[in-house]
Amino acid sequence: MTALDTAENLPRFTLGTVFTGWSLQPVAFILTAWVAGLYIWGVVTLHRRGDRWPVGRTIAFVPVGMGFFYFATASGLGTYDDTLISVHMVQHMILSMLVPMALALGAPVTLALRTLPAPPRRWLLAVLHSRVAKVLTFPPLTLLLYIVSPWALYFSGWYPATLDSTYLHEMMHIHLVLVGCLFFWPIVGVDPIPGKVGYPFRMLLVVLTLPFHAFLGVTIMSEEDVIGGDHYRALHDGPMGSWLPAPLDDQHLAGGILWGSGDLVALILFGVLFTQWVRQSMQEAKREDRRLDLLEAREQRAAQERAASAPGADGDR
Repeated sequence: MTALDTAENLPRFTLGTVFTGWSLQPVAFILTAWVAGLYIWGVVTLHRRGDRWPVGRTIAFVPVGMGFFYFATASGLGTYDDTLISVHMVQHMILSMLVPMALALGAPVTLALRTLPAPPRRWLLAVLHSRVAKVLTFPPLTLLLYIVSPWALYFSGWYPATLDSTYLHEMMHIHLVLVGCLFFWPIVGVDPIPGKVGYPFRMLLVVLTLPFHAFLGVTIMSEEDVIGGDHYRALHDGPMGSWLPAPLDDQHLAGGILWGSGDLVALILFGVLFTQWVRQSMQEAKREDRRLDLLEAREQRAAQERAASAPGADGDR
């Protein structure tokens, strides 16, 4: 069902509508329940055998990652995402940036490797070491996909098609998350996946996304043709025309949301990367200190042994 089908049933959109305008989205509900349920099952399995799993990872994956996925697709954002492009843009940024980053921080691959039986674990390791995985996590490729994807979405027939098809609309949500995961997983994820690079290069990858997000936002703000074809014009001419903003005005707002929220999430990402970098440096420093301590202890023992075995060490007999 599209926005044109439910036009008469949608009241004026307000900030409160985001939290009160929930609707049942079967695909989002099933995905959220299954993915979050499997993750929780893995955590429980670890605890039952006496192993620990960081609480922060669970929070990142379940309530933040999957929670915001369902919030973006089933709350008022999901109800109005094909009625107001500005609402869709908020949803877009949550699904393409916040959700993938949180899922990556949850380390689900590591959890799976620690809980799966031997055969599935071998299959998962084979996938991680496969050529396909190496290609899909190759940083320049993931950066290109992450940058090109929204341009292709909004400046082709793709986005109008999602407004006319419930199936394509749902697949667009999943696409945004998957492309975001391919980009964010090697950058902030702690899972043993290919494509990981040093922290300076990770910072560079994030910096490279900023001008493209800004340019896309400015382009949408200055665009004089309505993105989405006649869809939003038809809504504006219909029963909701009394409260709907002019399509171009709403589109300009959407561009500003994309620009501003992209920079905001990038700042959060910089904070996460900086924290990870500092922790890694501290761990490396501790390992180096332990190595030097062991080396010093060995040298002292060797010196004592040489002194004990030297001629005259026991005195004249």
